[in-house]
Amino acid sequence: MTAPNRPAGRGQATREAPVAVKARRLGLRVIQPGRVRSPESIEAIVGIAPALGVLADYGQLIPAALLDVMPAGILNVHPSPLPRHRGASPVAAAILAGDRETGVSIFRMDEGLDTGPLVSTERVGLTGRENAPELEAALARVGAELLRRTLGPWLGDQVRTRPQDDASATLTRPLKRDDGRLDPTRSAATLERQVRAYQPWPGSYLEVPTRLVVWDAEVAPSERADTPGALVQSGNEPALATADGRLRLVEVQPGGGRRMSGAAWLRGRPQLTASAPPTIG
Repeated sequence: MTAPNRPAGRGQATREAPVAVKARRLGLRVIQPGRVRSPESIEAIVGIAPALGVLADYGQLIPAALLDVMPAGILNVHPSPLPRHRGASPVAAAILAGDRETGVSIFRMDEGLDTGPLVSTERVGLTGRENAPELEAALARVGAELLRRTLGPWLGDQVRTRPQDDASATLTRPLKRDDGRLDPTRSAATLERQVRAYQPWPGSYLEVPTRLVVWDAEVAPSERADTPGALVQSGNEPALATADGRLRLVEVQPGGGRRMSGAAWLRGRPQLTASAPPTIG
């Protein structure tokens, strides 16, 4: 079972989910319900009489009617060391929080949101320079290997689960487009983490006055005359003055344009070196 085929790319052509493509090549039956909670979807899944369910990045809530159908339950592969970063955006949350490590947890699903008992966990150290796509890919590999090692013992009833510590849990939420706005009342260090955390969605951006997406950034010290929200020059690059430090814009993409270095973008805008630089609203 996987998500329905959806439009993708600039041409918005319908593309089949990669899991569905791989499953069909292996000769497996594929179900792609629009709503897994619908009676028709539940009936179709129950009709297969599965012994075990495995869920990874599915994006829909599993109804209670399916949780106890399978003798071995449903295992969820979640990209965080639960109970930290439950919910919809754990990879972005780990980067944004400046966590020194993250990981993958496999747990048996219950009716809560990522609250089920833990089956296995593997932790992964962070360098503080990862962006979300890189970290997601790395955790996918870790999760696949962890699942491979877990399935045999789990099906052989050789694993003792352990409850999550709800008192130490943190909860993430789905990201919205407005979350990507770079807020100069925050520190430059926080905004640098945001740039890495919010790729590719919702992205991080300024309005100068048209939208400028920031793909890579670095932290630099403030200067005495800086006003938070001002776009200033730092060396040969543009920088956003913040409440604490400057956010140097290393790689940017103007609306409708291509990605380029911040230095290249700045060369066409000499007014940014004026004595009264623009302030980001």
